[in-house]
Amino acid sequence: MTGVRTVERAPGWADLLSGGNLVRSLALSGGVALHAVNLYISTTILPTVVREIGGLDLYAWNTTLFVIASILGAALSAPVLAQAGPRGGYGVAAAIFIAGTLACAAAGSMPVMLAGRFVQGLGGGILLALAYAMVRRVYAEPLWPRALALLSSMWGIATLLGPAVGGIFAELGLWRGAFLALVPFAALIAAAAVLVLPRRPLERKRAEPLPFVQLVLLTIAVFAASWGGIGETIVSTVAGMLAALVLVALFVVVERKSARKLLPAETFRLPGALGSLYATSALLAMTVTCTEIFLPLFLQELHGRSPLQAGYIAAVMSAGWTAAAVLASGFQGARRTLAVRAGPVLSLASMIALALALPVAGPVAGAAGDVLRLALICAALIAGGAGVGLAYPHLSAMVMHVAPPEEADNAASSIMTVQLCATAFGAAIAGLAVNLAGGGTSSGGMDVANAARWLFATVALAPLACILAMRSLSFRQALIRSA
Repeated sequence: MTGVRTVERAPGWADLLSGGNLVRSLALSGGVALHAVNLYISTTILPTVVREIGGLDLYAWNTTLFVIASILGAALSAPVLAQAGPRGGYGVAAAIFIAGTLACAAAGSMPVMLAGRFVQGLGGGILLALAYAMVRRVYAEPLWPRALALLSSMWGIATLLGPAVGGIFAELGLWRGAFLALVPFAALIAAAAVLVLPRRPLERKRAEPLPFVQLVLLTIAVFAASWGGIGETIVSTVAGMLAALVLVALFVVVERKSARKLLPAETFRLPGALGSLYATSALLAMTVTCTEIFLPLFLQELHGRSPLQAGYIAAVMSAGWTAAAVLASGFQGARRTLAVRAGPVLSLASMIALALALPVAGPVAGAAGDVLRLALICAALIAGGAGVGLAYPHLSAMVMHVAPPEEADNAASSIMTVQLCATAFGAAIAGLAVNLAGGGTSSGGMDVANAARWLFATVALAPLACILAMRSLSFRQALIRSA
């Protein structure tokens, strides 16, 4: 069952979800779902964890360390795949994830929890990136957009399942059980990978030294940006963000000159089709990830929604992403180009609508007005998610098309490396916007309405930059080369 199933006609979802492809799809999408569901479960149960084992002062580091470790895991996935092969790579990643999960479940103090979260993120990052790298190996080329849409949709499903599962365990006072429940899921994914993925790499490669300098620079840059985003003073904020910018610039310089590459060699060449695809996909995905961080807070504080209501209102954005990805994954030719170009336009309109509608607090023309306002907010959220879903799977498929054959695995796995980095830096920028815009009340509290207004205005710059990038020569080259 390790060969690629060919498709002689226009492929549909039935081709992806039947026969041997069904088990392959379950294995690859399951790895993405495991990482994503774990992220939302952990976020949901963390207040309960802190009440039992303490460590409130280290609260934010649970997510920060997890994301940093995920970036490292994604970056390490290409050498893992080259040396251990698909089956071995999935086995290694699942084992690392399970070890971290067990450490979290057994944690009696926050430092132990943080160590477990770091190991979890490392294993999950490898699983994420391996899933993208395996798409080109196990599916016929016409199925790539649908397979990538399936992987992308797992984040939407995780947004619905993660808070619900975590909430149930938290309500029962069994937060350790939330972690333990992930262990058989991870083992099942590893078993499915053993059944359907190739045993060894298609070509044996000599182990190449890891780009340690780039990995260190990138890691410290994420730390600096995270520190700046939550800085308590303007000095620490400016220092953190400036340090992050300098480190990112240094990373690019080292990456361009080094013989040991973290990303494909074409990434930072000008004009470079591959670099433009990474940039546009990262900018587009940031509109969702940055919005979802603070949206539940704004809905609770400005519109009086309960935590559960706010969580599921926020989830409609991921639902829009999933629905659009499933719908547009079969587009080809001119329809594909239209979907790719329409995505950031739709996301930009969504951010503008949210910047205008969400900060308006209090009743509006009675109950009917409140319902209408909520409907407008939900419509804007769905549109924002749909904008990403329309374009993202096709942009990912284009990466695989334009990458040189000798760098195909690294190019595919780097999709998640770039997205995770964009998520980390985007979260820091979002936190910075909220902290600066929300600190204007005389009582010392947060001006939530102003914070919401400036957050969405700031996030709107991402799809705007994406629209401009799509007008560049390098992006037009990418469209031609991937046609």
